[in-house]
Amino acid sequence: MDAITKEENRGHMDAVRRPTQEEAEDAVRTLLAWAGDDPRREGLLDTPKRVVKAYKEWFQGYEEDPVKYLSRTFDDVQGYDDMVMLREIDVESHCEHHMAPFLGTAYVAYMPTQAVVGISKIARVVEIFAKRLQTQETMTAQICDAITESLAPAGTAVLIDAVHQCMTTRGVHHPNVSTITTQFTGVFKTDKDMRDRFLRLAGR
Repeated sequence: MDAITKEENRGHMDAVRRPTQEEAEDAVRTLLAWAGDDPRREGLLDTPKRVVKAYKEWFQGYEEDPVKYLSRTFDDVQGYDDMVMLREIDVESHCEHHMAPFLGTAYVAYMPTQAVVGISKIARVVEIFAKRLQTQETMTAQICDAITESLAPAGTAVLIDAVHQCMTTRGVHHPNVSTITTQFTGVFKTDKDMRDRFLRLAGR
């Protein structure tokens, strides 16, 4: 599965006209009325505007290109040739099936070959993909693919542990269940010791 860049996403959107802010706010009013409330009452008058503003923040990942953040690398690493790992990156995303939040943490590692990227850029890539409508499985693969394709490392490892509100607040109502997804490439896939080392550092 290839990482979806901003340009590719814009191409997908060409066939779908983006609604105006006024149309988006009208849609929120429709949902409020459908839920059984009166969108004209005082407490709800500004709710459509607030919801649209929140959506802009929650889904700003559609406006950003993860490849851009991975394009600036550093060659001078004084011979460093071991794993680079970021632990406990906050994940705040929304399930594409119910548009309900899922919250958790990501653990990302790669084995550099010639160059490394600024560590904040890895966290930024996680955030970009999280701020889109997602499944956890797809997001895990997208993060892994973006790093693999941009940095050409000897291997990439991604683990995400998250709790899905579509499972805790509706449906089966199991609040204590978390979902773990993983994706490994290169040495993390072929070398059990490397993979076990990553999982141990991730607390698994």
